[in-house]
Amino acid sequence: MQSVFDSHGWQAEVANLVGASGSQAVAEHLVALICATVSNNGTSLLAFHTDAPPEVLHHSLAPSRARHYLDRYLAGPYLLDPLYQMALRSDKPAMCRFRDAQPDRFHSSEYYRQYVERTHLADEMDFLLGVSSTSALVVVCGRTEKRFTRVELNRLHLIEPVVRSAMQRVWASREGAGSRHDRDHGMHQRLTECFDNFGEDALTQREREITQLLLRGHSSKSIARELGIAPGTVMVHKRNLFAKLGITSQYELFSSFIDALSYS
Repeated sequence: MQSVFDSHGWQAEVANLVGASGSQAVAEHLVALICATVSNNGTSLLAFHTDAPPEVLHHSLAPSRARHYLDRYLAGPYLLDPLYQMALRSDKPAMCRFRDAQPDRFHSSEYYRQYVERTHLADEMDFLLGVSSTSALVVVCGRTEKRFTRVELNRLHLIEPVVRSAMQRVWASREGAGSRHDRDHGMHQRLTECFDNFGEDALTQREREITQLLLRGHSSKSIARELGIAPGTVMVHKRNLFAKLGITSQYELFSSFIDALSYS
């Protein structure tokens, strides 16, 4: 039985990627190669930065899905994305399955309900590559109707060296063209300051730390592990911060944060 890698179409996509020059062409053919390797409902190449909003370098999403999955994401919710947090760590993996990178209560978080759930993703595989001290490239391959099979996951693992090499080429070409000067540093600074300082007029430093972890989908037990304190102490802080903010649920907490973002 012929494998995907033996097909004429897949070999042609490899040839297109090898022959591509310039960041846009390499990005386009990299996404096409991944789409030829496994069926999916959208593959995107993103650049994450510590000092600027994410950039979409190329994607295969339909326009209606791109409006929600990308445009809405770039308006601020990326700050709560576990993948964004992971990509900018120095100890990030080369590949990960998105569900394995999530905080323990991520599916109960309002970020998940208000943003991720509406993408209807059933599964997602990501390639991650640090390209500088402040930036990382990520390839996101998403599936809406069913999870990737073991065979499909194995295919993605097999092409990892090719994917990472192409990602490095994209970055080298972009930096050579001086694209870093186009990033909106001011917008990112306003958003991160809003996140870091959310509730500063009413909350203590510890309460703000707990608020940030709640927004990112951590449970009380997970927060306790992250901060090195007892779960009961977390619950006390949680009750206090809810009272100080005049809210009674994490939905209201998320809504208050989104409102703060809109005014930042």
